[in-house]
Amino acid sequence: MGGELAEARVWAGELRALHERFVHRFARSEPCESALAYMRGLISPLERKNGWTLAEEAGHAGPDRIHRLLNRIDWDADEVLGDVRGYVVEHLGDPEAVLIVDDTGFLKKGVRSAGVQRQYSGTAGRTENSQIGVFLAYAGRRGRTLIDRRLYLPASWTDDRDRCRAAGIADDVAFETKVVTAKAMVRKAIADKVPFRWVTADAAYGFSKGWRSELERADVFHVMATTRHDTVVTRWAIDHPVHDLFPGLSRQKWKRRSCGNGAHGPRVYDWARVEVRPWHREDRRHWVIARRSVSRPQEISYYIAYCPAETTLDELIHVAGSRWAVEECFQSAKQECGLDDYQVRRYDGWHRHMTLAMAAHACLTVLKARSSDIGKAETDPPSSYPSPSPKSDG
Repeated sequence: MGGELAEARVWAGELRALHERFVHRFARSEPCESALAYMRGLISPLERKNGWTLAEEAGHAGPDRIHRLLNRIDWDADEVLGDVRGYVVEHLGDPEAVLIVDDTGFLKKGVRSAGVQRQYSGTAGRTENSQIGVFLAYAGRRGRTLIDRRLYLPASWTDDRDRCRAAGIADDVAFETKVVTAKAMVRKAIADKVPFRWVTADAAYGFSKGWRSELERADVFHVMATTRHDTVVTRWAIDHPVHDLFPGLSRQKWKRRSCGNGAHGPRVYDWARVEVRPWHREDRRHWVIARRSVSRPQEISYYIAYCPAETTLDELIHVAGSRWAVEECFQSAKQECGLDDYQVRRYDGWHRHMTLAMAAHACLTVLKARSSDIGKAETDPPSSYPSPSPKSDG
């Protein structure tokens, strides 16, 4: 019991420290205090995290203060998210980090919640009535968490301005594809000087030649999944299909490697790469990478990479495998921080909930990194101990 109380004090203190970073974003004390209470409730072990349960956890007589925080009181969730992103950079910043773009679905009933319609949800694995959020994850050596979010608005919404106004969507919010949203989030990370080295995404985003070209022009290194029908420039042809580059490759060119641990242990595949676009600057390279299933070799996935000339295949495999970090973020943020447990219909309410849930997740990630640092320090030999001397030849 004592250990649990001590742990609760630690995360409550860290949450207050994070909250202090954005108290100036609120004009009044009530919403400021409600934001902290909301985050506390999201991290708490409540079975359900709705307005009533979070209000009870905060000691409120009813859910009105929570509802006002999310739906009525004026505060800028993007500004708060910027403060949270600064917290992540301060505690988890890594110049070798990977930015990962992906989307996740939130199953919903009815037709009034902003952006809701019958659409494919990767979360459900099928077409369902849902909202789709596009997210940017940050994966460094000390941890991974979510640093940006945008609610996807289908054209069925943006074409109906009356419906948009009823859901709090301003007239200047136009339709944009998920790829356009992804571009904007990565540009924002660059503008905010978030330290990173790589960008990666699945084929739903990586197939976009326009986005890959934009990243290359900005000299942003990337490993992007793509479809087998994507085409590249080679020594032999323009628009050469990527799937046609590997059938004649010698067996020695394929390397069996793990791209990281999954739910069932190491994710082991056979990997190979072929250089493309050979007429380019000397210090950069373009590669097409193939990932082949060990048990079902007919199943092959493809990636397109832009990177420094000295980059090894193992490093590219690591970046490709790091895409799974965003799935881990979704899972932990939903299970531990109520990312998907909300009762808001308005556009701004969705972004406010996501911002506070992401803040809670960032807090837990920083605490986990700090705990790992302490554990490592306890197992490492004290620095005052002399290092073993190399044996002499004599």
